[in-house]
Formats: sequence, structure tokens, C-alpha cells
Amino acid sequence: MSPLAIQLLNIIDVVSQFYIVLLVVYVLMSWFPMNGAFYDVYRVIGSLCEPYIGLFRRFIPPMGGIDFSPWAAILLVQFVIVPVLKYLVITLVR
Repeated sequence: MSPLAIQLLNIIDVVSQFYIVLLVVYVLMSWFPMNGAFYDVYRVIGSLCEPYIGLFRRFIPPMGGIDFSPWAAILLVQFVIVPVLKYLVITLVR
């Protein structure tokens, strides 16, 4: 495998793991009341996460007051999007 492909695969890993961490932080922060600087951080993280999570909220309604759409979003990133991107890198960059 070429060095370019290895670097691209590493970038995909780092970016996907960072985004998953952002999604988890966003979910955890939503459980607590926000004020001051924490509210600003929550808004910034929300502006990055909410468009993606919103796609899942259309199809997955809350069950028992618990919103499972962020977990579906995380699973899709981890088990569908990342493997597809890695496959594309491996096949296109030789």
C-alpha cells in the first residue's frame, strides 16, 4: 500500500473518532443545564452535530423519553461511513 493511502486512512480514522467524541460530548452536555461559557461551547458543538443527528430524528422517534438518534448516528459513522471511505481509499489510491 502506498504511503499516501496510509496517510489518508489515518486521517479518516482521526476525523471519524473526533466526530464521534463530539457527538458523545454533545449528548452528555444536553443532560445538564447550560449557562455562561458552557452554553457557548454547547452551541458550537451543536452546530457541528445537530445537522447530522437531525437526519436520524426524522426516522427514529424518542422512545420512553430517550432519544436514540445520536447513537444511530454514531453507529452509522463507525460501521458504514468509515469502512466505505477506507474501501474507496484502498481501491482508488494504489
